Amino acid sequence: ILCLVSVAAALDFKYHHAEELEQYLKGVHAAYPSLTHLHSIGRSVEGRDLWVLVLGRFPTHHKIGIPEFKYVANMHGDETVGREILLHLIDFLVTSYGRDPVITRLLNNTRIHIMPTMNPDGFEATKVPDCYYTRGRYNGNGEDLNRNFPDAFENNSANIQPETRAVMDWIKNETFVLSANLHGGALVASYTFDNGNPATGSSKGYSRSPDDDVFIHLAKTYSSNHASMYKGTGCDNRQTFPEGITNGYSWYQLEGGMQDYNYVWGQCFEITLELSCCKYPPADQLEKFWRDNKVALIEYIKQVHLGVKGQVTDKNGNPIPNAIVEAKGRPHVCPYRTNDQGEYFLLLLPGTYVINATVPGFKSMLKTVEIPDNTGNFSALKQDFSFPEVSDEIRSRAASCPRTPLYQELARASAAIKPTVHTLVLMTIMLVIFK
Repeated sequence: ILCLVSVAAALDFKYHHAEELEQYLKGVHAAYPSLTHLHSIGRSVEGRDLWVLVLGRFPTHHKIGIPEFKYVANMHGDETVGREILLHLIDFLVTSYGRDPVITRLLNNTRIHIMPTMNPDGFEATKVPDCYYTRGRYNGNGEDLNRNFPDAFENNSANIQPETRAVMDWIKNETFVLSANLHGGALVASYTFDNGNPATGSSKGYSRSPDDDVFIHLAKTYSSNHASMYKGTGCDNRQTFPEGITNGYSWYQLEGGMQDYNYVWGQCFEITLELSCCKYPPADQLEKFWRDNKVALIEYIKQVHLGVKGQVTDKNGNPIPNAIVEAKGRPHVCPYRTNDQGEYFLLLLPGTYVINATVPGFKSMLKTVEIPDNTGNFSALKQDFSFPEVSDEIRSRAASCPRTPLYQELARASAAIKPTVHTLVLMTIMLVIFK
């Protein structure tokens, strides 16, 4: 046992290539088998495993009421800081469990998934580290993985890559609530939407999601707990980010991004963290990057306990999958639905909300809730819904949300309404003149 612990603890501040990374993750799992679960969600183009280490009191499976959180790094193979600080985050979590009361409560009440590298081929292909662009950005097929997901605003013609497909299946199979993907080349927390159209306000240079207030809070949580991101100075005098955050579209438009896909189709709030001005900095700077990000990484995970959660059940107490549960006034273009256990998780800031639960074919249930800030208690407000008229025999499973660019239809609908409004205004004026 002492041997295993020493293997897990032997984590230097250096770059870990594929074999070393795999060896380290296997060592941690062997040393902490009841606290961790190690699995591969798929393989890269060149056949490397896409390793995920899961940490928590119930690491092998989802437990009702415990939210799922994930960190993904090294999506661009030449952006390397996130890859290494996630290894140090793993080390910090497992060695602090049972000793630090905050980390112990966090792991007892959260299931945390950590993928140190989504693009192992790109990392291995980066033979000469560089602060700027290299071919290692792309996967083994030369594709940019952060332009490779289905897009909610326009048809994405890119061929879905093995790494992308693995992540999409992973998102589909877990009930992820909150996430962040770690990049490099800037110093800022960027949030949804990355793409947009007039229906989301892109004509004004900002693409606003229905949960814009929550996303701003999430981005500020990270930036304000980072050693310097909150200053907003960016990486040169030409680029500044007030409070260290930006709406993705306001920064630059991006089609097929992972954070928009998570939010629209995965029911998971994800932000993009740019952690270093230099994409692939010297290894002797890694310890400082870990110190700069350590507190922010933990505080951000705690935000998975924002808002409200609960179960939707039938008259016999059985869970109802695919019931729509959303906060009134913030509908999602692909409605948020309950999982197989009838669970829902909605990230909402403290305040008063009306929660609308709908089982297709039956009358909706509305409940007013007062949501406190429960992140310190590691549990969102609990609000269940029971449909007494629904039984297991008569409810049906709804179809999953299509992969089409959903916001295209919303934009068309908005455009179609405008002439009608103009016509009504003109008719009113004519009537007044006539009278």
